Amino acid sequence: MGIVYSALRRLDRTGVEPVAWHAPTPPPLTGVLAPNTELDAAERWTMPAGRGPEDVAVDHEGRLVTGTDDGRVWRFGAPGRATVVADTGGRPLGVEVLDDGRYLVCDAERGVLRVDDTGRIETLTDTALGTPLVACNNSAVGRDGAVYFTDSSARFTIAEHRNDLLEHCGTGRLVRLDPATGETDLLADGLQFGNGVGLSADESYLIVAETGAYRIRRVELTGPRAGTVSTWAENLPGIPDNVTSQTAAGIFWVALYSPRMRLLDLMAPHPALRIVAANLPGWAQPDPEQRGWVLGLDGDGTVVHSLQGGKGSYAPVTGVREADGWLYLGSLSADAVARVRAPGHSV
Repeated sequence: MGIVYSALRRLDRTGVEPVAWHAPTPPPLTGVLAPNTELDAAERWTMPAGRGPEDVAVDHEGRLVTGTDDGRVWRFGAPGRATVVADTGGRPLGVEVLDDGRYLVCDAERGVLRVDDTGRIETLTDTALGTPLVACNNSAVGRDGAVYFTDSSARFTIAEHRNDLLEHCGTGRLVRLDPATGETDLLADGLQFGNGVGLSADESYLIVAETGAYRIRRVELTGPRAGTVSTWAENLPGIPDNVTSQTAAGIFWVALYSPRMRLLDLMAPHPALRIVAANLPGWAQPDPEQRGWVLGLDGDGTVVHSLQGGKGSYAPVTGVREADGWLYLGSLSADAVARVRAPGHSV
């Protein structure tokens, strides 16, 4: 196998250096995780241009805000009607609404941006701890203005995210930014494609999704354990993407990009197979099942809601946000945003 591996490394065009690991056996889809079709009735709002409204936020006036792969930040002034707020010239991903009504955008190519109603864009940072951001992804904003954001990989851009997942080297990091000074400090590193970020209601801790490890980590922000990183939810039934801060009802919403991929898990202990997979043309690489899925977890990391879609449902779901009785959904590649009634809310 050593000779084969060496030959594959010489033929490799991607630069992946896979690390062997053993994926946990997926949990049984029973109880709260039992299959359902709650997302099949999702109402879709088609984007006027561009694709991939990866994350969604709702501003102080109840307007949905998102960004697409053509660099534009959009705002829906009415259901199904969007206008352009700004053009970042990059790839906007995570979106948050600031206290003063401006928007915070994690742009995969430009870094952490602040956007106002006039379309003015300020770069708050495109580096962290002295190194450039490679895959600026998602954020949460504290009441004191602190920005907590992920740089998913030190080796691969967001466009190359499959290579990072196949490699499984864990080079993602979670960073805190003081927007007043531009200073950054490291809260966690070694993340397996660190992704969505959410704050607890009392802001004593935050959670960060590790897409490549099917788990969510918890980082203490206050008290004697401040700075401690622990596992908050593990062995999720799907591939976690963006998460929300805790709602008034105590729920953290988690978008699942897809159910777990059996082939990907089977390849996990075999670096040579993952080098082969990374070098296959896109159409031949392991492809996730396109089926919508959103989880709601309580403050203990226990799944209390599971909203799923059947074949043809809105997918892949990469962003979720609860507001005014609705769950708004975003997607890395779809041509629309979507919404369904949140659990406990009827039409």
